[in-house]
Amino acid sequence: MSPRPPEPGLPMSESEFNDIDAPEATDEETVEHILRLPGGAQGGRLDQYLTAAFPGYSRSLIQRAIASGSVRVNDAPAKASYKVRPRDVIRLAPLDPPHPMPVPENIPLDILYEDEYLAVINKPANMVVHPAKGNWSGTLVNGLRWHFQQLSGVNGDSRPGIVHRLARDTTGAILIAKEENAHRHLSLQFETRQVFKEYHCLVEGVLDRDSDYVEKPIGPHPHDREKKAVHTRADEGRGIREACTYYEVIERFTGFTYVRCHPKTGRTHQIRVHLLAVGCAILADELYSGRNEFRRTQLDKQAPSDDVLLARQALHAHRLRFIHPATGRWLEVTAPLPADFILALETLRSMASLPAPDRQR
Repeated sequence: MSPRPPEPGLPMSESEFNDIDAPEATDEETVEHILRLPGGAQGGRLDQYLTAAFPGYSRSLIQRAIASGSVRVNDAPAKASYKVRPRDVIRLAPLDPPHPMPVPENIPLDILYEDEYLAVINKPANMVVHPAKGNWSGTLVNGLRWHFQQLSGVNGDSRPGIVHRLARDTTGAILIAKEENAHRHLSLQFETRQVFKEYHCLVEGVLDRDSDYVEKPIGPHPHDREKKAVHTRADEGRGIREACTYYEVIERFTGFTYVRCHPKTGRTHQIRVHLLAVGCAILADELYSGRNEFRRTQLDKQAPSDDVLLARQALHAHRLRFIHPATGRWLEVTAPLPADFILALETLRSMASLPAPDRQR
């Protein structure tokens, strides 16, 4: 999304207008656009200012975003008629991209569960959930529009049916809503932390405790805009929010651990950041471990082959448990481990196994 200078009535130089914090959206996060008005900006309605700032978006779409609470001025809700003032800080949640509606594509989908209200898909690695800059095709949404005649429109045309998200390289269970009321019911369960989520991951390093939890606020990284980091205290104004992750050791290896995680909250990169905070980065997580592959020679430098065992972060959304929006009964769906994860796990067992008493203490 490329901003342009606002319409007349809000004087601003090009260099001043470039003081905009608008990172590209990543797969599993809601990235805000933050606009800081310079001292010379005066007058004008908020909806007019944003319509000018983001070409390609209609004023009606901007007004709907404001009405839905997706726009905040100085960390407070605002109306479309609000008159912007010097030094205002405007925070705008992502808008549906100014791009044609996602085209249905015959992408094979592993459907774990389906009924008239919802579906649970086993998302593969290297698949973006919904269209965004640089990924207008080949997404899960493109596949959903091919396979399902009806999808919820609660999140707009570019995100039909999407209740929550997984990162491009995170595999596993993702929940899809077919009907609007079901979507709202499921979203409320996520918001109120009623959804049970279980992830499996392989990490570098050995966790000492069999089970524990990490309760550390998560917010922007101080130096890298793509990353998140733990902070000493929550500060909503700076985007730092409380976060809690429970973990259990499934199996230990020499220098590695197979871990089960239950995130209580759902912050961006939460499991990856919390495990890093206790000294165990997720295997092949380039963003946080510095490696984008797991090779056999990492286990044995003298190994006869240096084949790649895993070429993406070893994080899998293994299980979802939630209340069915129509029946009111609990529904649990499990996504089997993908082949690359199994290969890495079996190789660890064959090349880095510990004596039985040390595997699970």
